[in-house]
Amino acid sequence: MSSSTETAQGWLRPEELDDVRDRVPIVYVEALPVRVDHLGAVERVGLLLRHRPDGTFSRAVVSGRVLYGETIREALWRHLSKDLGPEALPQLPTHPAPFTVVEYFPDDGRRSGFTDPRQHAVSLAYIVPVDGECSPAQDTLDLAWLSPGEALMETVAADMSGGQDRLVRLALAHAGIAP
Repeated sequence: MSSSTETAQGWLRPEELDDVRDRVPIVYVEALPVRVDHLGAVERVGLLLRHRPDGTFSRAVVSGRVLYGETIREALWRHLSKDLGPEALPQLPTHPAPFTVVEYFPDDGRRSGFTDPRQHAVSLAYIVPVDGECSPAQDTLDLAWLSPGEALMETVAADMSGGQDRLVRLALAHAGIAP
């Protein structure tokens, strides 16, 4: 018997998803939640704490697949709401142009600097200001709000996997914060 999420349009059963991941790149969205001042300068960076399939924990940005028939904006909203809670009030960009496109490969990261052992994934990356009250939701264990300087520290980078520390550096550089 399938759960409602497995049979809803746009969802694949786990074995179907594994088969697709073996054959084609999967499209993702990633979002670095930030708190900004009245001029739009980044004051705080939100990093999630997640339990990984290998039993370890890691810091991460908001990330997830774009479903069939779903717009980029809808995917961003769904993943931000799922990970930060329903009261987060993310301020989605007026136009869904990412600040960068990231390619994850299932190899050691030499091709792009980003790895995902499950698949080849193409991810559209965004910086998203968040105005509301955030609380970890779904599979998010914790949400830490760090200053940009703290988010760039080596100790924080060591807690991230797959190149997400590099993604945070790219995002903050895009926002005008030099590493």
